Amino acid sequence: MRLDKFVCKSTELTRSEATQVIHAGNVMVNGSVVINEAAQVHENNTIALDGQRLKTRNFRYIVMHKPLDTICSNVDEAYPSIFNYIDIEKASELHIAGRLDADTTGLVLITDDGRWSFNIISPISQCEKVYRVGLRDVIADDVSLKFENGVQLQGEKQPTLPAKLNVIGPKEVLLTITEGKFHQVKRMFAAVGNRVVSLHREKIGEISLDINVGQWRYLTVDEVNLF
Repeated sequence: MRLDKFVCKSTELTRSEATQVIHAGNVMVNGSVVINEAAQVHENNTIALDGQRLKTRNFRYIVMHKPLDTICSNVDEAYPSIFNYIDIEKASELHIAGRLDADTTGLVLITDDGRWSFNIISPISQCEKVYRVGLRDVIADDVSLKFENGVQLQGEKQPTLPAKLNVIGPKEVLLTITEGKFHQVKRMFAAVGNRVVSLHREKIGEISLDINVGQWRYLTVDEVNLF
């Protein structure tokens, strides 16, 4: 974690105020003054401000059912931010672990714990994400095998990692992937000559949606420990 972020998460200071006290030499890390706000620090470091040891607030872990035509951003842009639905203090410190497009609905995980979210989005972790996909055309018989072997996406050097396809109906499937490339699901079906017309994330790891559209809740300790 960056030093300025640690100071913010341990005090009521804003990011700019944290930078000011760091540059002023008021922050010590393991007994030495550090004036670089971007310096990386860890929970086991001893970090003090004006001689008082700092301790970060507890991390927060949230699951939300993202509505259509909202964006996974901390601020409104062309569409409203999903954070308009989350009324908690210091929401600006939160980030999304695996964003969804504006036209995609479903399960979103939100946290201020960077290492936890890395475990979710990194392909190394092999964390499965399940999407319900509506298609323009009837799904071809050979698509399941193609996805299992990996498909080449335009502009990518390597094919996709193996993915699982479960056909629900002629134009509806469940797709399970362990990556999060830009527009990956849409690009995978484009690569096999089809087009996604609706997209909904149902599951991340062992966490499934159990709340209505626009609602959110804190994850349980057991759910947090899944990642």
